[in-house]
Amino acid sequence: MSEYELFGPVDAVLRQHLTDEVLVIEAVLLGLVVVNIAARAYAHRQHVSQAEEGDDAISRHPFHVATNLLLVLGSFYFLTVHHHAGMVASAITVTILLTDFFEFESRKVEARREIPIERPKAAISASLLALVYVGYVTFFSGAVSQFF
Repeated sequence: MSEYELFGPVDAVLRQHLTDEVLVIEAVLLGLVVVNIAARAYAHRQHVSQAEEGDDAISRHPFHVATNLLLVLGSFYFLTVHHHAGMVASAITVTILLTDFFEFESRKVEARREIPIERPKAAISASLLALVYVGYVTFFSGAVSQFF
C-alpha cells in the first residue's frame, strides 16, 4: 500500500514512529482522549455550580469544546493514516461529540426543572470506549499484529 502525504508538514510530524510500532498520531489521540475525559469532569463540576444560579447560567466550557473538536479532527486525520482503525476511532469520537451535545442540553433541562444535575453518563461511556480502543490501537495493535 502506498503512502500519500495529504497534509505535507503535518504528515511529516504525525506519521513518525515513537517506537517501532507506535505512531505519533496514536499517542496524540490517546492523550487527547485522556484530556477530554478530564475536561468533561471539570465542565460537569462547572455545570453543577452554575445550575444553582439558574438554567440560563449554564454554558459550555470552552476547553471541553476545544478538546472535543481536536479529538474529532485528530481521529479524522488518523483515518488518512490507518483506514480501518481511523474509521472506528472516527465513529467513536463523533459519538462522543453527539453525546456531549445532547448531554449539555439535558443539563439545561435539569436546571430549568430544578432537579439534581446528573453526570453525563452516555458521554462518559463513549469516552471510556474511546480510551479502550485508542489504547488498544496504540499499545497492542502493532505489537500483536506482527504475529499474524
